[in-house]
Amino acid sequence: MPTTTTAAACRRRLLLLLSSYDRTPTALIFVALLVLAAAPEFSGAQEGGESSAEYLLKFKSSLANADPSLNNWDSTASTPCSGNQGNWIGVLCFNGYVWGLQLENMNLKGQIDVNSLTPLRFLRTLSFMNNGFEGTMPDWRKLGALKTLYLSNNQFSGQISEDAFKGMTSLKKVHLANNKFTGPIPSSLESPKLIELRLENNQFTGGIPAISSDNLRLLNVSNNQLVGPIPAALSKMDPTSFSGNKGLCGKPLEAACDPPIPPPDLEPTLLSPPTTSPAADATNEKSPSSPSRIAIIIISVLIALFLIVLLFLVYRRSRDDQTPQLGRELPPQEPHEDKKTLPAAAAAAASVVAAAGEQQQQQQQQSGKLSFVRDDRQKFDLQDLMRASAEVLGSGNFGASYKAVLVDGEALVVKRFKLMNNVAREDFHEHMRRLGRLSHPNLLPLVAYLYRKEEKLLVFDYINNGSLASHLHGKHSPDQQGLSWANRLKIVRGVAKGLAYLQSELPTLTVAHGHLKSSNILLDNEFNPLLMDYSLVPVVNPSQVNQILVAYKSPEYARNGVTCRKTDVWCLGVLILETLTGRYVANYLGQGCGKYGADLAGWIKTIVEENVESFDKEMEISSCRVETEKLLQIGISCCEEDPDKRWDLEEALRQIEQVQDSSSN
Repeated sequence: MPTTTTAAACRRRLLLLLSSYDRTPTALIFVALLVLAAAPEFSGAQEGGESSAEYLLKFKSSLANADPSLNNWDSTASTPCSGNQGNWIGVLCFNGYVWGLQLENMNLKGQIDVNSLTPLRFLRTLSFMNNGFEGTMPDWRKLGALKTLYLSNNQFSGQISEDAFKGMTSLKKVHLANNKFTGPIPSSLESPKLIELRLENNQFTGGIPAISSDNLRLLNVSNNQLVGPIPAALSKMDPTSFSGNKGLCGKPLEAACDPPIPPPDLEPTLLSPPTTSPAADATNEKSPSSPSRIAIIIISVLIALFLIVLLFLVYRRSRDDQTPQLGRELPPQEPHEDKKTLPAAAAAAASVVAAAGEQQQQQQQQSGKLSFVRDDRQKFDLQDLMRASAEVLGSGNFGASYKAVLVDGEALVVKRFKLMNNVAREDFHEHMRRLGRLSHPNLLPLVAYLYRKEEKLLVFDYINNGSLASHLHGKHSPDQQGLSWANRLKIVRGVAKGLAYLQSELPTLTVAHGHLKSSNILLDNEFNPLLMDYSLVPVVNPSQVNQILVAYKSPEYARNGVTCRKTDVWCLGVLILETLTGRYVANYLGQGCGKYGADLAGWIKTIVEENVESFDKEMEISSCRVETEKLLQIGISCCEEDPDKRWDLEEALRQIEQVQDSSSN
């Protein structure tokens, strides 16, 4: 109650201040407006550990069979969150607040009590996939700040109201597949922020609403009862997204729509001239002041817009003065340019996180702090990186890489990305935490990250044996020979296993890796591969993702403008051919080289025609010729241009694991 009273008093004082705007400085008015806009925060309930536990336990009580799946939801034993770590099963946390619920594959039933979740003001994601929930759609509008909603593979039924998602302007991903929903698709899903929408295997009827395709990357309405033309904005989507709806027509489907026939009673209306009454004409003639009135309105609007822009610039400038600045840009380097080692003093200017001055170094704002995705790692901060000696590993259009050695000797790799400045802060945090939960022997784990609007930093452990590209295309000597057949087979196997893990853990991503190439595969001292730069499609700017990532050089994207789950298989096939032949392919996969075309197709065709003659001469294959030919044919099969004829990843992995390392036998 005291908090609410204080907030009300603040509002009254601010309103009095604004009412005397004629004698109040503009800057003070602007500050008052900002405080007034933030006033609701003062009166809102603060979500602490105890209160969030109370709300979650109330939610649990609405479920029919929550135990034993949620048996550790016990407020007497622990709070739901500790920092970014969730103490209760299925609870996702950020900075001590409940950020999401991931209650999947628990056979949960009963009614989802949305009201019990409304006090969790930081709640952004809900996933109840693969359970036994029944009945109609809950009223999710009470959780208006939700970003993602996953309800696939349940028994929900009935018609979804037209305004079911009205006002949920932050919603990015909606998965309602494999339920029993009926009726039309709600038009309230028509949001320009929508990224993923899965409605397949339901009983939806009617037409497809004009869903915006500006940010939409995944759409699936297959196996419903939809009819009518497909909206033009969706004409470049994968045709399989609309299959199983006999009444749909138009691109990308082959079935053309019949031209509409106008009703006969429209013709007189269209052909007859508009009529006006004499009284109306007289009124128009007696309005000489209309032009001056319009001019006054236009001038007033322009003045208001000018003031708004001016206040916005003042606000931005005040924020920029308090934001730590990163180091200066590095010019793009050639693929084989020698590495440059910088002393610690130069690291502040050319490396990872050089600050603009000592004053900015002392300001510890949220936007300038590293976020660690795992609690078992030793923590460090930006100042530690700034004091470290730095080595430039590479720089290009996608980003720059640095090796930073901390004072205690720990070596790290810091990657700067410029083409991620369109992703929202919460979406970026959500995806990074998702990547932080991945764990596989063939993935280079993410250590920490930094979010800033203009650029992002990702921090990884340093691997001192280099990349696959450096071993294939670097200068070899008696002391550093080329890769053996046994090591090349080990690398291909590990890459395939890493890809399979990504596809299984990130099923909502159409392209689980998206940027598979030899320079993004690091090798440990035993030549086990470690994939990096994986699963970045959701955070790269949509307008630039097709220019940067390798997945968008595939044949299916060149033909249909879409990728699919088999796109990573095509990237794997190209990698296998490069690994066996040692032939440089990066010139066809980098930024600015365009889509899949004659050059890249010719590179693959030449290897197919030369067959075993294309093998790298540094690879001794006399004792394992048959096995190397098997792996070559696997690579060729993975490079099949038609995705329908191309193997899926499970088959490719099965075939690869059957190839024997004859030289070690």
